[in-house]
Amino acid sequence: MPSLKDLRNRISSVKATQKITKAMQMVAAAKLRRAQEAAEAARPYAERMEKVLKNLAHAFEGRDDAPKLMGGTGSDSVHLLLVCTAERGLCGGFNSSIAKLAREHASALLAAGKTVKILCVGKKGADALKRDMGSYIIETVEFRGVKSVEYAHADGVATKVLELYEEGAFDVCTLFYSRFKSVISQIPTAAKIIPADLGGDDENEETGMPDLAGAIYEYEPSEEGILEDLLPRNIAVQIFRALLENAASEQGARMSAMDNATRNAGDMIDKLTLSYNRQRQAQITKELIEIISGAEAL
Repeated sequence: MPSLKDLRNRISSVKATQKITKAMQMVAAAKLRRAQEAAEAARPYAERMEKVLKNLAHAFEGRDDAPKLMGGTGSDSVHLLLVCTAERGLCGGFNSSIAKLAREHASALLAAGKTVKILCVGKKGADALKRDMGSYIIETVEFRGVKSVEYAHADGVATKVLELYEEGAFDVCTLFYSRFKSVISQIPTAAKIIPADLGGDDENEETGMPDLAGAIYEYEPSEEGILEDLLPRNIAVQIFRALLENAASEQGARMSAMDNATRNAGDMIDKLTLSYNRQRQAQITKELIEIISGAEAL
């Protein structure tokens, strides 16, 4: 059984930890608002760009001269997994959930006989995947000293990805990140960005036809010229959106994790204090009994 001094030291230690977790919770709450606003502001731009690309894609349906970023290489044997996570921990299951989704996707591809390459953006994702997927990691990009993610950071990652694609290093690229929904809910997401996963247009519920609001678009200089600039930029936009979603999700997860840690520290302090008081009372009672017994012996 621990002594009273050990219990006092333990209570002091837990109280110090509780102060730290409470401070981290308040810092995460302050950062969350700005990160959430940035993530929500980026969504309409990314969605609108996707709609424009979908509209342009109709001009290249069934054509052999479709841009490589849209039509692909004609093969899907080599897959690049772009795994975006945080640089720091203490944010619950945020990093592990993204790594788990990427690991499951990689395992499924390997079981199907595909070649897998992993490009990690964020230290924690690389650490989580290094144990069983270390041989597939080709590079790790870290933003440890970056206070807030900007478009230039996403553009640098996109440039690396496009250079690898031009070299023929992979055929398909899938982006992994966590989409922010609320403070207590972050959704691990996988999105194919190369070749562009344009699919069909959103259909009108009444007609079942693509809903283009009845508009006929004319592009200048031409569809080819616009796509030549827009497709590479779309890669950077999608990565930037993923990084912003990750930033908001990370702060939300950290806020929840630190709140739980603070509550658990409070419960532990209560239990230790109760144990300390009981042991102290037992020690006082024992000393009183010894004094009374000695007095009666005289």
